[in-house]
Amino acid sequence: MTKISRLKNNTIYFDNSATSFPKPPAVVDAVVDYMTLVGANPGRSGHRMACEAGKIVFQARKNIAEFFGVKSPMNVIFSSNATDSLNLAIKGILCQDDHVITSSMEHNSIIRPLKMLEDRGIISITVLPGDDSGIISTGELDSAKKNNTKAVIINHMSNVTGIVQPVAEIGKWCKKNNMIFILDCAQSAGIIPIDLKSDSIDMIAFAGHKGLYGPTGTGGLIISDSFDVRKMNPLKEGGTGSMSDKTVQPNFLPDMYESGTLNVAGIAGLSKGVEFLNNMPEKLKSVQLHKVTLQKYFIEKASKRIDGFKSYSASSGFGVVSFTIGGLSVSEITQRLSDDFDIMSRQGLHCSPLAHQRIGTFPEGTVRFSFSVFNTIYEVETALEALKIIRDGK
Repeated sequence: MTKISRLKNNTIYFDNSATSFPKPPAVVDAVVDYMTLVGANPGRSGHRMACEAGKIVFQARKNIAEFFGVKSPMNVIFSSNATDSLNLAIKGILCQDDHVITSSMEHNSIIRPLKMLEDRGIISITVLPGDDSGIISTGELDSAKKNNTKAVIINHMSNVTGIVQPVAEIGKWCKKNNMIFILDCAQSAGIIPIDLKSDSIDMIAFAGHKGLYGPTGTGGLIISDSFDVRKMNPLKEGGTGSMSDKTVQPNFLPDMYESGTLNVAGIAGLSKGVEFLNNMPEKLKSVQLHKVTLQKYFIEKASKRIDGFKSYSASSGFGVVSFTIGGLSVSEITQRLSDDFDIMSRQGLHCSPLAHQRIGTFPEGTVRFSFSVFNTIYEVETALEALKIIRDGK
């Protein structure tokens, strides 16, 4: 895979599910170029620099729309992260007495806004357990469906175990049953091909700073070309640079859902992150192959070398490995990895308590390694040696 120099030569970064690091040089350059050469607010003024900022934002919309299979760049709504986007989608479409189906593998970005609405008596929720891995089926959806079921809202790829939901089947079921299908792609965007039209998805929420290699503070909601936006209310109102003579919110995309100044520096970097993926040999196939290779190597070697090692992720997954080591707390493992070996990982519940309840690791959680295209077998081997030292009490 692509080589890149690190800010700290000995640091090994395995926390890419939280945010990817390092970023491609073109991403960093784009942020710096905007901050030093452009700097203006798009859509608010007519001068040259403002127009240049507008071009940067539009090019980003175009790159992202093409990447996710929507025709209109205006259907790309920029936000600060996937959580922001999911709140817009969830609170924008759900009304009094609606019913929602979700899964046991959800991140708090989905379950918390749903639970808030349920606790206030606005909606009801059915959480599908899925199979032993948490993967749900259309049979479960059939059993959970009610007359007032409005939407299926799930994540595409678990940030805990890396399991991937059968999106095409679920999308087909939602379309057949006239239900809105909202997909959390925070973990899958930039790894698994996603096409809103072919998979019958109404909206996807994405994080720009993870698999798309953009800066933190970037993300968005992508609305399918066929979705009637009149079904979704804005989460906030304010200045958009358009219809400034009116005191009501614009009713067209993307302005309807984008009030206030955008994170143009972040969007400029995000656009280059998407271009970085598009320019890779075989695009996402090479990303998947690299991550599968690292994950398989790590799980298979750790299972043989490290006493008490238990993986909660499949060896064929796309770079997310949750594990425990018998007799050691997850906090102790990650602290030793960081302090003694300069290896960055994550421990705990990963903001997904339902998933840990489903796989039996609640309340302590797991250690999580999450790989990027910049990680290597050498780094994995180094981590294996470190874990063995920690396990053996040296």
